[in-house]
Amino acid sequence: MTTVTPAPAPSKAKRLPAAARPRRRSPAGRRSTPLTIAMLAILAYFLLPLFWLVVASTKSTQDLFNSFGLWFSQAPQLLSNIKATFTQDDGVYGRWLFNTVIYAGVSALGAALLAAAAGYGFAKYRFRGHRAAFNLVLGAIMIPTTALAIPTYLLFAKAGLVNTPWAVILPSLVSPFGLYLMRIYSEDAIPDSLIEAARMDGAGDLRIFFTIALRLLAPGLVTVLLFTLVATWNNYFLPLIMLNDPHLYPITVGLSSWADQAQNGGAGASSDMLALVVTGSLISIVPLALAFLMLQRYWQSGLAAGGVKQ
Repeated sequence: MTTVTPAPAPSKAKRLPAAARPRRRSPAGRRSTPLTIAMLAILAYFLLPLFWLVVASTKSTQDLFNSFGLWFSQAPQLLSNIKATFTQDDGVYGRWLFNTVIYAGVSALGAALLAAAAGYGFAKYRFRGHRAAFNLVLGAIMIPTTALAIPTYLLFAKAGLVNTPWAVILPSLVSPFGLYLMRIYSEDAIPDSLIEAARMDGAGDLRIFFTIALRLLAPGLVTVLLFTLVATWNNYFLPLIMLNDPHLYPITVGLSSWADQAQNGGAGASSDMLALVVTGSLISIVPLALAFLMLQRYWQSGLAAGGVKQ
């Protein structure tokens, strides 16, 4: 009787120890020297003017011209510059700062709510002239705001609103780009099934918008709010032609008037006027920076996640 010997099982390849295996670098761990240099150059491009502003705010007008621009002088005087800025012309800078907060805050909140309502309407409702109306909004984005300043002035002059806060606030409430952004965001952030479920529960359109849609639109709403806040805060041309009373000026127009006084030697000009203009410019960016820091987490969060149960 012949005995059949089974064939030996194929031997498994000997695995190398973990320490001897070649390591693959993850995409997050890769480094690109040209890209790093480019990013550092871009960072310097944006931070260098801010650094100059901080340094210049610690100098007197004489030191602004006699010392190196990118470093502090031998006698820094930031606190005295801040005090002089708020006491110049009977403290009118504080009034300008208050005006700017009111103009920018009311305009940003109003523009964000109007853009959210209009964007939600364009995204979730169909009506006659829907496409033509939205194309009109897209066309309005292409028109520069400076081109509309003079017609807006003539319109507000007929209405008797020139030289009032409404002359700055009302034009800032219209944000075609914000409407476009909110329409795109509403299409994905608010499922149609959620709206239908709310309607089946007896909720009306206004209740659905204010209790459901606004919560889901919060990240896009904050984005439009920040864009409008910055645009209104830095707006110069519209308040310049709309306002005549210095007590109604925002910071941009007020600091420009101080700069004109310093250069032309007008009434009320002092030897340290340029230093006050620079210090006032530094103070004016602090509220914007705080607004971005406080609203950043809302801007980046995805509040629409989990809005519909599977």
